[in-house]
Amino acid sequence: MILPSPKSVFLFLYAISLLVAWHPLRHVLWLATHDDGYTHLLLILPVAIALIGIEWRSLGSLPTPGLRAGLPLLSLSVVVAAFTRWEVGPLPDERLAGYILALVIWWAGSFVLCFGTRISRSLLFPLGFLLLLVPLPRFLLNDLVAGLQRGSALAAHGLFWAAGVPVVQDGFLLSIPGLTVEVAQECSSIRSSSMLLVTTMLLAQLLLRTPWRKWLVIVLAIPVSVAKNGLRIFTIAMLGTRVDESYLNGRLHHQGGVVFFAIGLSGIFVALWILHRGERGYLSKPIPEASAS
Repeated sequence: MILPSPKSVFLFLYAISLLVAWHPLRHVLWLATHDDGYTHLLLILPVAIALIGIEWRSLGSLPTPGLRAGLPLLSLSVVVAAFTRWEVGPLPDERLAGYILALVIWWAGSFVLCFGTRISRSLLFPLGFLLLLVPLPRFLLNDLVAGLQRGSALAAHGLFWAAGVPVVQDGFLLSIPGLTVEVAQECSSIRSSSMLLVTTMLLAQLLLRTPWRKWLVIVLAIPVSVAKNGLRIFTIAMLGTRVDESYLNGRLHHQGGVVFFAIGLSGIFVALWILHRGERGYLSKPIPEASAS
C-alpha cells in the first residue's frame, strides 16, 4: 500500500480549510481592499509562503509526521472555531478574528502534523508570521489609531518647537501662526505604519541572525512610524503656511504617504545596516581556547 506523501496530506488539509473558511477569508479580503487599517493583510500569506519556500531549501532533514504536536493543534483549531461560533458576542469583527485565528492554528497544526516538529521549529518565524493575518477587532484598531494620532501630534509638536515655530497643542489640535491642524484618524497613517512594521519584520528575519537584534529593529519600527507621521504633518503645514496654501490640500497631502513611508523605511535600513555590521563583527570573533593547566 502506497501512503500519500506529507506534501499531499498537507495540501489536502489546506484545501479543506479553504472550503470551510471561505466566507471569513472573503471578508478578510474585502477588509484588506476597502479599509486602510487592514491593508497589510494582503501581504501576510504571500510573504509567509515565500519565506517557507526560501528557507525550505536549507533544511536537510526529511519530513517525519508530528502526530503528538500536530493533532493537538488541529483539535485546538476546532475548539477555537466552535467557541467563536457559539460563545463570542454578536460583533462581526470579533467573530471574524476568532474564525481566522482558528484557521491559522489549523494551518500550523497541519504543517506540524505533516512535516514534523524539527522542520516546524526551523520555520517558526513564517508559521508565527501567519498570526498577523488575524484582523484586529474594531475596538482594538480604534485604540491603535488613537495612539498613532497622539504620537503623531506630539512628534509634529516637537518638530515645530525645534524649528522655532510657535505652537500650541490641544489634544489632536496643533495651532501655529496662520494655521490650525487637526491630527484626524486619516492623519494617523495606520496603513503605512502597519505596512512599515510588516516590512521591518520581514527584513529583520532575512538580514539579521541574533534574536535580540531582530526584536530591537522591530520595536524601533514603532517610533519610526510615529516620527514619519509627525514629519508629514510638519512638512505639509510648513509648506502650506510658508510657500503656498495649495500644499494643504494638494497631492502631497492626499497622495504623499509613499514619500514619507520611504523616509521611514530608509531609517529602518540604516538601523538594519548598523545592527548587521555589529552582528558580523560579533559572529566573526574567534572563540578563545581554554588554556592548559
